[in-house]
Formats: sequence, C-alpha cells, structure tokens
Amino acid sequence: MRILVVDDERNIRNTFRLAIESFGHDVELASSADSAVQMLKTVGGFDVAFLDLKLSQESGLDLLLTLLELSPRLTVIIVTAFASIETAVEAMRRGAFDYLPKPCTPEQIRQVLARAEKTRRLENRVAELESRLSSEAPDIDMATRSPAMQKALDLAARAAPSDATILLLGESGTGKSVMARAIHQQSPRRGHAFVTVSCPSLSRELLESELFGHVKGAFTGALADTWGKVAAADGGTLFLDEIGDLPLEVQARLLRLLQEREYERVGETRPRKANVRVISATNHDLAAAVAQGRFREDLYYRLNVISLTMPPLRERAADVPILAARMLAFFAGHAGKPATTISPEAQAALAQHPWPGNLRELRNVIERAVILSAGDSIAVADLSESVHPTSDIRLGGPFPLDAVENEHIRRVIAATRSLEEAAALLAIDPATLYRRRKKL
Repeated sequence: MRILVVDDERNIRNTFRLAIESFGHDVELASSADSAVQMLKTVGGFDVAFLDLKLSQESGLDLLLTLLELSPRLTVIIVTAFASIETAVEAMRRGAFDYLPKPCTPEQIRQVLARAEKTRRLENRVAELESRLSSEAPDIDMATRSPAMQKALDLAARAAPSDATILLLGESGTGKSVMARAIHQQSPRRGHAFVTVSCPSLSRELLESELFGHVKGAFTGALADTWGKVAAADGGTLFLDEIGDLPLEVQARLLRLLQEREYERVGETRPRKANVRVISATNHDLAAAVAQGRFREDLYYRLNVISLTMPPLRERAADVPILAARMLAFFAGHAGKPATTISPEAQAALAQHPWPGNLRELRNVIERAVILSAGDSIAVADLSESVHPTSDIRLGGPFPLDAVENEHIRRVIAATRSLEEAAALLAIDPATLYRRRKKL
C-alpha cells in the first residue's frame, strides 16, 4: 500500500517511516496540513494516511475532512498524544478509520495497517461484484487458435503493466468487457477495484452522477451525497463501455479527468483527485464520429493511446468448439443438467453459423440448448432455429417422406419451449419424440 504520514515532529515521522517500510509498504512524509494537501493533489493514489491530531497551530480533525474530500477512499488513522474518548468519537464521526495513542509501537502500526488492508480488499471486492451482477456469465477462456485474437492478446499483455489509456474496438458481443477485465488483472492495479460504467444506459444527468457522484440537493431526487464510480475506482481501473454513446457534455468532464486527474461531483465546485486507469470500448467508428462533430477530437486522442481490435467470432471459427464446450460446462452445472457433450451434427451447425451476435449470441444459444436438452448430449434440435443448417426441403417437393417429417419435427422443436410442448403439437407421445429426436 501507499501510505502518507502527517506529523509536525520529525522524529515521529521518521519512526513511522522506518516501521512502515519494514512492513513492505511505500511511505511519504508531510510536516503540515498544507504539505499534506499539496501532496495529495499532486501525487495522489494514497491508500492510508496516519494523521496527527494536533499539527502546530492546525487542527488534525479539520484536515481529516479535507483529506477525505480530496480522496474519498483514503483510510485515515488518527494518531495523537492527546487521547480521549471524546476526540476518538469525533474523529470516527468525521470519517477516521481508527485511532492510535502516541507513542505507539511498531506492532500497533502493523496491526492497524493489516486491518486497513483487509478492509480495502473487501471494498474492492464488493465494487467488482456489483459491476458484475447485471452481466453474470461464464468466464471466457482467452486461449485461442485465431491469429487475429492472438495478436490482440499479445498487445493487451504488453500494454497491461502501463497506465496508458486503452481503446477496445470491435462489434457488439466480441468480448471487449472480458478483455478489459483481463488487462486489469494483469496490471499493477489488480489489487484495486475494476469498475464498469455503461455509457448508453442512462440520461446525461444520471450518467454524470453515476460517474462523478453528486452532493445532496444537486438535482431533483438527490437526497444524499454520493461519491460515484470514479471515486470507487480510485487506485484501480475504470471501464467505460460503449464510450461512443457518451454525451458531449460528459465528454468534456472525462477529458479533464484524463488530463489533470481531477473532477468535481455534480453540484459542487471543489476539485477532487482520482488515480484511475481508464479503459474504454466501442463498436462505433469514433474517427467518423469526430468528423461529424459527435465526439470530441481531443478526447478521442486521449482515449486512443493504445487501440486494440477484438475480432468477430466468424473470423475465429476454430475457437467456436472451445468456447461452446466451456459455456456448456458452465450452464449445465448451474442448471443441474447432465448435458456434457455436443453432438457432431450440432458441432457442425455451430461451425457453419456466421455468428452476427458474436460471443453473446453463442452464450445465448448454448444456454438455451442446455435448458431444452433431454439427454446427456446437445442435438441440433436443441439449438436456436437461426443456427440450424439451412434446408431446401419443402412440402410438395421431390423429397422422401422421412426427410419432410424430420425437417418438420426439427422446426416444431425449435419453435417450442420443451419436448412435451412439441410432442403435443405433433400429436405424438413425448417418448416417441425423444427417440425420433436423437436420430435427427
């Protein structure tokens, strides 16, 4: 962790520095409120601050509020020789994490840092889980046989250790959010939060509030202060999905965040610092949007320091069996179904499909097949009708009766929600349909 020690006594500062460095953390020292504020504004990215309650003529309690305004996720630990229940309660009320009497031992420092680190890990985990609740899906295996996908993975691996902004390009459903998370996990920020914002999902006003937070009364319905996703991502990664739909007014505020690491909550004028790495994604042509005046040119260049294109699934045909098998195992396990394989005929149908919806479409097809399957193998009839091999069989054509019957059964099964429903429409026994279906 990165730790700031604020104390007006040099010996105390040095004692803290020696103890903290011996525990493997990075530490910076400040001797006054002004130097602490300046360090937070210019350096930023601190996880913990040890703050003396009495700084010469300055009040540590007042400085506590200033530090938390500049860095909402900063863990502040008050240290003072003027220990009392009253000041401890007041410090905690103003947002302090803990309270240590002066002098304190290295073991006391170690213990409070261990608690702070555990709390921060839990907060990061909660933020990450919240960002995944609306899009729970099986993890996508990044292994690939596609040269285009391998090129994207290699570029991502080289870019991940840096703090450079990354722009992920590609059609909808190609796995841009999965790639963004993989980059975060390979970066030095992996111990901090990965926070997702879906740009087209909200109005401009609500999107500004979700990103930057707001103060109570900033607009109708703002009943309490909120910190926003930028504050939640402090020290970690902010993923802006479908950045091409970001309103122009919000684009200006995002540009300032990228250039100056500063932002304000909606309804306030005091600037705040944020140490975030920004990854964005779009399925739009941003260069064309810039030419049409729908996207700021300066923001485009700030986002496009490193661009990475996710190839569509139709260009990754060799990966379809791998991805389908992984999704099959996931959905079968969640549904408690025995389906563990995909029949050769179904494999052929999956390989021939052009996948306009990419990975998202494949996910939906496999999930549906698992739900509809009646045995331990996915058959062609279990797949969505759009994935079925095209057939030129038609009534009255020069085709054997069995071929016409089989095609009719396939289409009925594809159009119904269960084998029982299909059997009722076909006016046959479900057991008979089950036997016929395995031969389709």
